[in-house]
Amino acid sequence: MSLQTRLMSAVIGFVSLILVIVAVITSATLGRTLEGQLDEKLSGFAGQLTQWVSELPPTHATAAEALDGKSADVPGLLFAVSGQFTGTSGVILASADGALGGDSAQLSAAQLRQLSEALQDGPFATVTLEDIGSYRILAKTTADGVIVVTGLPRSDIQNQLATLLTVIVLATIGGLILLALTTAITIRVSLRPLRAVAATATRVANQPLDRGEVEITERVPASEADPRTETGLVGAALNKLLDHVNSSLASRQKNEERMRRFVADASHELRTPLASIRGYSELSLRALSQQQGPAVIEGTTTSLERIQAQSLRMTRLVEDLLLLARLDEGRELVHGTVDLTRLALEGLSDARPTAPDHRWSVEVPDEPVTVVGDAGRLHQVVANLLANARTHTPAGTSITLRVSREGDEAVLRVHDDGPGIDPGVREELFARFARGDSSRTRQTGGTGLGLAIAKAIVEGHGGHITVASEPGDTTFTVRIPLNPAAPASVD
Repeated sequence: MSLQTRLMSAVIGFVSLILVIVAVITSATLGRTLEGQLDEKLSGFAGQLTQWVSELPPTHATAAEALDGKSADVPGLLFAVSGQFTGTSGVILASADGALGGDSAQLSAAQLRQLSEALQDGPFATVTLEDIGSYRILAKTTADGVIVVTGLPRSDIQNQLATLLTVIVLATIGGLILLALTTAITIRVSLRPLRAVAATATRVANQPLDRGEVEITERVPASEADPRTETGLVGAALNKLLDHVNSSLASRQKNEERMRRFVADASHELRTPLASIRGYSELSLRALSQQQGPAVIEGTTTSLERIQAQSLRMTRLVEDLLLLARLDEGRELVHGTVDLTRLALEGLSDARPTAPDHRWSVEVPDEPVTVVGDAGRLHQVVANLLANARTHTPAGTSITLRVSREGDEAVLRVHDDGPGIDPGVREELFARFARGDSSRTRQTGGTGLGLAIAKAIVEGHGGHITVASEPGDTTFTVRIPLNPAAPASVD
C-alpha cells in the first residue's frame, strides 16, 4: 500500500470509529432521555386512571366499562385492571379522538399474561405485546386492592431513534465521502514535495557517478523544498545532501588528478636516478670487458660514485614517500619534551652555511618554548622550511626565523622578503611534488616533498601550518599545542 492509501485508510478508519462511538452515545443518551420523559408522562396518566378507578362503584364488569365516558387525548393508551372487577381485563385506546371506551381494543388473555409476567420484577416494566408493539407500563394499587396497569406506547421513541440513526448514517456516509475526497487532495498536495524528491533522486541515480568529472546539477525545486514544512524539509535536506555530494565528487576528481600527478612526478623522480644507474652500470661493464688497465679502474670508480649518488637520491625519495605514508597513518612520532628555541637556533646554524649569499636572522624569547613532540621530526620541519625559503629566493634575501609563545600554542615563523608565491599555486603548496612557478625558481634537485612532509609532521603533533605571501613578504607559520590532549601512538 502506498503512503497516501495508508494515510487515507487510517484517517477514515479513525473518523468512522469516532462517528460510530458518537452515534452510539447519542442514541443511548437520547433513548434514556425519551424513556425518562415517557416515564414521567406515564406516571401522570397512571395516577389519574388509578384515581378514576378508586372512585368507581364495584359494578363494572370490564375495564372498558370503567372508562366509559372518560376522555384523554392519548392514542394507544393501555389500561388494565385486576381486582374488584370481574376477572382481569384491559383495553387499548385505538382512536385518536380521545374517547376512552367504545371502540377501544380489548386485550387478549395472552397479552394480559404478558403484562403480569413483565410486572413481576417491579412496578415499571417494558413489554412487547403480541400484534400491538412495545409498551412502557406502570402498575399501581388502589386502597381497595385493585391493581391498575397503565401503559404508553414506545413507538414514538423508536421512531425518533430510528430517524436519528438514519440521519446519523446518511450524514456519516456523506461526511466520510467528503472526508475521503478532502483527505486525498490534501495528502496528494502535501506529498508533492516527496514526489519531487523521488524524481530528483531518480534522475541523480541515473547519472554515471563512478568515473570521470561529474557535476550534479539536479535539485529539488525551491517551491517544493520549503523547510517550514515537514515534506519540504526533506527536499531541502536532499538539496543540501546533493550539494555535499557534488562538492565531494569534485574533491574526489581533484584528488584523482592530484594522485595522477603524484604518480607521474614520483615516476619522473625515480626514472632519472634509475636511468643514471643503468647508464653508469653499462659503462662500467663495457670498460671492464675491454680490460684497459688503470684507465678502466679510474672510469669504473667514477661510474660507481655516480651510481652511489643516484642510489642515495632515489633512497631519499623513497624514504620521504615512506615517511609521508607512515605519518598519514599516525605513526613515526616519538613524543617527548622538545625545546623549540634550541631547535630554531640549531636549524638556522645548519642552514646558514648552505646559502652564505642570504641574510639570516633568528628571534627567540628569553625563556625556552617547550612542547610535547618528536624532536627529530620537528627539527625536520624547521630544516624544510628554511631550505624552502633559501631555495626559492634570490641571493641577498633576508630570512628570519622567529619562535614565540601565544596562549597555549608554540608558534614558529619563517619569514623572507623574496618575490613571494604565485597565488595560482598557493593552494597546492603543501601537496606532494608541488612546484612553484618562475617567481620561485627551483634551484636544486629537491623532490618537492619538503612542505608536504612538514605539514604532515605538524598535523601529527595536533598543530597546523599556514602561509601568507605577497611580493616582499612571505611567512610560513607553524602552530603547535604546548600540551596536546592525546599524543599520537607510537608503533
